[in-house]
Amino acid sequence: MARESFVLLDERAVLAVSGPDRLAFLQGLVTNDVEKLGPERALHAALLTAQGKYLHDFFMVAAGEAIWLDAEAARLADLKRRLSIYRLRARVALDEMPQLAVAAVLGPPAPGLTPEPGAAREFGGGRIYVDPRLARLGMRVILPRAEAGAASAGIGISEADPAEYDRLRLSLGVADGSRDLAVDKSILLEAGFDELHGVDWQKGCYVGQELTARTKYRGLVKRRLMPVAIEGAAPAPGTLVTLDGREAGEMRSSREGTGLALLRLEAVRAGRPLDCGEARLTPQVPDWMRLPESEEAATP
Repeated sequence: MARESFVLLDERAVLAVSGPDRLAFLQGLVTNDVEKLGPERALHAALLTAQGKYLHDFFMVAAGEAIWLDAEAARLADLKRRLSIYRLRARVALDEMPQLAVAAVLGPPAPGLTPEPGAAREFGGGRIYVDPRLARLGMRVILPRAEAGAASAGIGISEADPAEYDRLRLSLGVADGSRDLAVDKSILLEAGFDELHGVDWQKGCYVGQELTARTKYRGLVKRRLMPVAIEGAAPAPGTLVTLDGREAGEMRSSREGTGLALLRLEAVRAGRPLDCGEARLTPQVPDWMRLPESEEAATP
């Protein structure tokens, strides 16, 4: 079956975690259950501060004797540094892999893959997997950089403008790392990591687990990152959002009339457009997002 198109994600890069202790090492650090990772399943996870605040998120992909972390290229060195702090006597190696490229494939799952988030298999000299957050985001491919073009041509797809993928992501309300999440400040559950399969509530301890669990089980989420339709010039990230002159949230990334904003739930429930700079925003709650029915939540 021919795919629709692929987009090279130059803003992504790969960090390889290898060594006999790689599973146990990551299991004690990240928000998802690394024991569920395997040749046929990729995972989405995050690394947090001890206070449960966002540091990095990434996809974990089993690749032979290593686990590939598909992460932000501009912050890959910081991710490596932070993981190295916890290495101690663990038998693991952390290696940046500049020879690998990351691409998004927009279209139905490739042959041999189910439409389930995280479904994975070998592909050429790398791996292909359905986006672990939301299958509608398509697939992701990690391949040797020199082989990416030829491999894509071999399954009948052509390269598309990166803006096409960004428009899809924004319309579905999915965060793009530190573009939409404030490092050392954001709370995962405000950005949908629960619904988008980025947190496992049954696994053992990890850094920031206690406060993440408290946020969920005490109903402490009062704001959510969600899509907004923009009327007027797109506000810069960080621009204050207001309702009737009162603070209602903050703008994040945007493109061509659609963006993401971190909004107070009471402002969303008001059912009216919001002001943001010279623009007006209309919240659009995606169908995957679960919002509390009452306003009993309180900010941590």
